[in-house]
Amino acid sequence: MKKNKCSFCGRDESQVSILLNGLTGFICNDCINQANIVLKEIQPKQKTAHKDFSKVKPIDIKKHLDEYVIGQEDAKKSLAVAVYNHYKRISQTNNNDVDIEKSNIIMVGETGTGKTLLAKTIAKFLDVPFAIVDATVLTEAGYVGEDIESLLVRLLQATDYDVEKAEQGIVFIDEIDKIARKGDNPSITRDVSGEGVQQGLLKLLEGSVVNVPPQGGRKHPEQKMIAINTKNILFICGGAFEGIQKMIARRLNTHTVGYGVKEKNKEINKNNFLQYITPQDLRTFGLIPEIIGRLPVLTHLNPLDRDALRNILTKPKNALIKQYIELFRLDGIELTFTDDCYDYIVDKAIEYKLGARGLRSICEAIMLDVMFEYPSKKIKALSIDKKFAETHFSKTELNHILNA
Repeated sequence: MKKNKCSFCGRDESQVSILLNGLTGFICNDCINQANIVLKEIQPKQKTAHKDFSKVKPIDIKKHLDEYVIGQEDAKKSLAVAVYNHYKRISQTNNNDVDIEKSNIIMVGETGTGKTLLAKTIAKFLDVPFAIVDATVLTEAGYVGEDIESLLVRLLQATDYDVEKAEQGIVFIDEIDKIARKGDNPSITRDVSGEGVQQGLLKLLEGSVVNVPPQGGRKHPEQKMIAINTKNILFICGGAFEGIQKMIARRLNTHTVGYGVKEKNKEINKNNFLQYITPQDLRTFGLIPEIIGRLPVLTHLNPLDRDALRNILTKPKNALIKQYIELFRLDGIELTFTDDCYDYIVDKAIEYKLGARGLRSICEAIMLDVMFEYPSKKIKALSIDKKFAETHFSKTELNHILNA
């Protein structure tokens, strides 16, 4: 009996899993898979449709940020306008002589004030690719660390290596202050993670075609590079800039003595010098003028006071307390917190100067034993008060470390 054979590879139906018949021949499953691979390689990649950002106005962005971030009104307005103008620039179609430049942003604020959260929330709202990278790992080419181009690897990974999508994304560069110039004093060691990195960042911030290693790092020199145009990628930089308040204070002459100085100093809020920050202060801190020029939108985040920390605990859509209540609800337990418990958590965050990020650490320390034991107990309701919180927090390792 004559056996049917694949018209491409010649194998008969006993040697393959599937053999499909056509009008004049047959094809096996292996040949179908091989043909599919060849088609993917030779067909031009379908272009990603540009998103329509025209319907999203700065007020809409600000309202969305209000749902997740407490306070920081100035920073939210600046970000909303800068992001709106950036994506309006991308969708610019008329070919006139006006070339709108990029609105890259730099945010200055103490740790735990919400820099990363602001950037992440905006990216999620606009539904654009988003990547967080840390500037502290970057070094000049040829030294231990990561190349500047590796910043874009995570953006590519977020889009499943879709270059078109990545070229409309947002990159948040954290700890930008850690690559500040270390000073003009001569040193026997080269500053490989300072000014050299800033110089390397210029081409990314400005907008140029960059060859990116898809696997990242310098461990695979043989890998094929992917070309990415950074012209339409929005860069948001953030840093604590520890010590810059003293530089601002000196510039404002708050300690000088002279006629008329006293009246002038009355108007200055000495508890929040960051609100008076200027590009010149960033230059004094150690950022080079070229990189400051490519980060035209400068905004600050205010230190979090007691009321702000209390609201962060309970008000946002993803507030910490709401998360714990939901976790216990999934176990069938109705969890509640008393007002004096909130006050205790906020007091601890202020005492240890941990900011909003510290609220999570304190809550985890208080709730650890509860989350370990109570899912196994047959209990329907649980209330956490100040006494309960004090008892459990005092037993934790975190309390001992902070009090050491």
